Amino acid sequence: MKFLLPLALCALIAAAPAVAQDAEPSVSAAVDEAQDAAAQLRAAVAKLADAVSADDQVVALTEVIRGYEQGLAALREGLRQASAREAELRARFESQRVQLASVLGAMTALQQSPETTMLLHPAGALANARSGMVLADVTPGLRSEAERLQDDLHEIATVRELQAGAAQMLGAGLASVQEARRLLASAVTDRSSLPVRYADAPAEMQKLRDAAQSLDEFAAGVAKVQMDVGPPMEDFEGARGSLPLPVVGTILRLYDQPDAAGVKRPGFVIATPPAALVTTPWPATIRYRGPLLDYGNVMIIEPARGYLLVFAGMSQVFGEVGDVLQAGNPIGLMGGTEAPAQEFGAQFVTDAAIGGNAGQTESLYLELRKGQETLDPAEWFVLNPVVEPEQD
Repeated sequence: MKFLLPLALCALIAAAPAVAQDAEPSVSAAVDEAQDAAAQLRAAVAKLADAVSADDQVVALTEVIRGYEQGLAALREGLRQASAREAELRARFESQRVQLASVLGAMTALQQSPETTMLLHPAGALANARSGMVLADVTPGLRSEAERLQDDLHEIATVRELQAGAAQMLGAGLASVQEARRLLASAVTDRSSLPVRYADAPAEMQKLRDAAQSLDEFAAGVAKVQMDVGPPMEDFEGARGSLPLPVVGTILRLYDQPDAAGVKRPGFVIATPPAALVTTPWPATIRYRGPLLDYGNVMIIEPARGYLLVFAGMSQVFGEVGDVLQAGNPIGLMGGTEAPAQEFGAQFVTDAAIGGNAGQTESLYLELRKGQETLDPAEWFVLNPVVEPEQD
């Protein structure tokens, strides 16, 4: 019976406003950030042609790759936030399925029923007037809730559109950045303009490497080898607290933080995507580069007299012992294999939605030493929004 509809709507008066009061952040901010990151990625890839013809290909290609990786990290964060928002909306739909169905049903009935019929009541004119008052009170609340529902559905559609566009763009750009990495490895090998601060001492380093039982023991031995590094470099100690991390990734373990097996390491363990670029955070001289025990390739550089930066876990290492590097120069690439272009973008979107270190399959170890002592890198490096500790 039509005159019973206002009574059903009365039950929804209290419920509908309660839903609308839960003000939650819009997905638009995350979408904007992701779109800005995508533009950064496209700009980085577009610079590849210019990098190939640059006078210093190493510097130009490094900028292309690092720009791509930083854009990738920013896009990952934007997609993660957008996906989290979508999950919130879907969870709310599930928890309020019955209530939303009632709202939609009531709105449908209002649209299909003539207004004069809606106001008919068997109790007469006074009851008809009361029904009209109830309907006037309820309709704005129902309309507001319907608009809220439409906005939420639009947000979900926006996230889906963003994810599809990101996957397509990433798949198309993958070949370009892979070519940039290949060209970088070749350009570093051909580069002969770097200054050299001291002569190579292969026999002494070989002896140290053969005798070392651990990375710590080897690094301590390297620190004892006295070599003429020339005049003091820039004020390394003055850079304390401002050094950029050498790779874009996620810090898995901080200084002396135990892993699942209870093992502590006096440095950072950083999860990275496959083939990530590693750069020096400060001007430094290469003291050692090459394989060591089961640590993979190890690079030890000297940013100032008495200090050593130790990197372990790279697939490729660049440069030669004695080379003097500028801040931001490449020192190696991480290992691992990226998915084929047709799968890369979709896999990246999936990993971004999962969050954490999903998709970051490689691990770079970073250690800072002064003499025979290890220092906490957290006191020297900036932990920025792109490279941050993993939250437990």
